[in-house]
Amino acid sequence: MKPRATVATDPDRTADGASAPAGGSGLAGGGSESDGRAGKGGRTGRSRTSGTRRTRTPKSRPARSGPQAGGITWRQRLRRDRILVLMTLPAIALLLIFNYIPLLGNIVAFQDYDVYDLGITGSPFVGFDNFTRIFEDYRFWEVLINTLVIFVTQLVLFFPLPIAIALLLNTIMSARVRAWVQAVVYLPHFFSWVLVVTVFQQMFGGAGLVAQWLRDHGHEGFDLMTNPGFFKFLVSAQAVWKDAGWGVIVFLAALAAVNTDLYEAAAVDGAGRWRRMWHVTLPALRPVIALLLVLRVGSALNLDFEQILLQRDQVGAGASEILDTYIWWTGIKTGDFGYAAAAGIFKGLFSVAMVLGANKAAHMLGEQGVYSKK
Repeated sequence: MKPRATVATDPDRTADGASAPAGGSGLAGGGSESDGRAGKGGRTGRSRTSGTRRTRTPKSRPARSGPQAGGITWRQRLRRDRILVLMTLPAIALLLIFNYIPLLGNIVAFQDYDVYDLGITGSPFVGFDNFTRIFEDYRFWEVLINTLVIFVTQLVLFFPLPIAIALLLNTIMSARVRAWVQAVVYLPHFFSWVLVVTVFQQMFGGAGLVAQWLRDHGHEGFDLMTNPGFFKFLVSAQAVWKDAGWGVIVFLAALAAVNTDLYEAAAVDGAGRWRRMWHVTLPALRPVIALLLVLRVGSALNLDFEQILLQRDQVGAGASEILDTYIWWTGIKTGDFGYAAAAGIFKGLFSVAMVLGANKAAHMLGEQGVYSKK
């Protein structure tokens, strides 16, 4: 049995008397490796001959790239979400059938379209002749201006009312009273325009309740349903009565998301009810108001066709004609489908321009709008 080597008293010398390198560990006594100081911590490692492993720093793996960078491939995601994908297929099919496939029919706007004999494939192309007819038709521009006037009237008179009603309902403490008022306001949304026009006829027509009451008390009656100058205010009032409840639901949902701590902090600072509404409630509603306003402006030319058509003969085409009814009477009713399709394309492009302009204005005011600014 060989004697073990003793450790030299001189830290710079090995057991056999040889000088060790100044840098730290060296080989001594037949190649045994002695570890020097490890790192800045000052820990000395053991000899490899003692049977213990030297601790090694784990090497960092390179970052993954490609489809597995997120840890899951698109095939795995498709397999995982196959039930959700199957649930969305009917909605996608309906969207394609009723919204996108019919867009192919817009080709008739560039044809002298004959629906009875030639069809789409046989009708000759005329280029932009149908659009030229639209731009040269003075009646088209009169109808367009009238449509915008009715829209602006509805925007001013109709859009602020759901916000005011939502703020009023939000201040009611009784949940039962709030639910009852909300149900009453929302109920006309389910009525058809035929029923809405009939109710207004029975109330404000020449033989309506208001006119009869005025005659019974010695005053002269009136008929608002046949007054051309009052028509834009009449359709705005009908829209308010029918659809204000729907807007109330949207703004009440936005009010429910407001942090109540903000109201408590404002009350502690001495803010009254009006100041809490101005500095807490309305700023919380600004994103929703901006979004709905942009969408409303985008549908400037999409006034309710049925509502206007039902009352067109009572006040005359000069006061009630909008773009949709004009396309119906001059294009579809007379069989001039190329002219009607060209007017429809103009309407769509005009609406897109209105959406982009309103969304740009929302960005300038610091709101997100329909899509965020990159």
